[in-house]
Amino acid sequence: MGDGLRAIRVVSHDDSLLASVRHAATLLDGFDVVAHATVDELVAAPPVAGDVILLDAWMRGGNVYEQCRRLVGKTRCRTWLVVDHQNQLAEPIARFCGATGVLRRPLVPSKLREALESSFGPRPNLPQEARGSDKLAALPERLLTDLAGKRDETLVSAATDPETSLYNYAFLNYKLDEEFKRAKRFGTPLSVVMLGFEGAAEPSVLKELAAIFLETSRDTDVLGRFDENTFLFFLPHTGLDGAGIMARRVGEMAAQRGLSDLVGDALQISVGIATCPAPDIQRREDLFSRARGALLAARQQGGGVVAV
Repeated sequence: MGDGLRAIRVVSHDDSLLASVRHAATLLDGFDVVAHATVDELVAAPPVAGDVILLDAWMRGGNVYEQCRRLVGKTRCRTWLVVDHQNQLAEPIARFCGATGVLRRPLVPSKLREALESSFGPRPNLPQEARGSDKLAALPERLLTDLAGKRDETLVSAATDPETSLYNYAFLNYKLDEEFKRAKRFGTPLSVVMLGFEGAAEPSVLKELAAIFLETSRDTDVLGRFDENTFLFFLPHTGLDGAGIMARRVGEMAAQRGLSDLVGDALQISVGIATCPAPDIQRREDLFSRARGALLAARQQGGGVVAV
């Protein structure tokens, strides 16, 4: 730019939003405002790391979350999505797509200043590959509905497993980091439940099993598919006892409904549970590895629940 200023780069067709950002910039030190018609401009000529990107949820040319995903790995700029004030579901999926966070209309100088001062760089890159809808889709769809209120299949496939409609590995990886940090910050319990069975099962059995997970869980629980025959759950504000109750109910309901594998044998469900806070759990990887170890122990004993 030639003047030494950092830029707030606004991708929008809304003149009123651009005007409000220009007004806010006059009250901020060291920022200029640059308007962009499309994300393509930023992809073709990535801005410098100190710049800031504001993506207008009302912009034309595609879903704003998917446009945000396009910038992942292309820029190292802090990026916010500008969304409607009443939209309470935007922030989780915005962060999953690589955004630093969301800003809400009407955009006022104090909120922009607060966002810039409280952020410490861009979000981590979204994994480049992710694996991978009725009652099973209720939990993901509530989160992934776009800002216009219409279902976006691209976003649904980005965060959910196609066979079960539960969250996929990529989203689970993001949520474990988020839930672990929240639990550590507020000193609240967090249980990780790893549940699996031997062999393989028909898609209809997997869907029925996913339905059981939803029936035995709360809205705040995070339910996902880890691999072909293993599932991973994060249960906020839940200790070992509560997680054990949920795990046993899953096993009981699977037996009551006669779920079986491809060769016709009853599903032999094994469950491993780990909970923090605990003295030897300092990182999210510690929590996951303890749950994984408990699952292996449960499989070695022929099924059931092992809690550590």
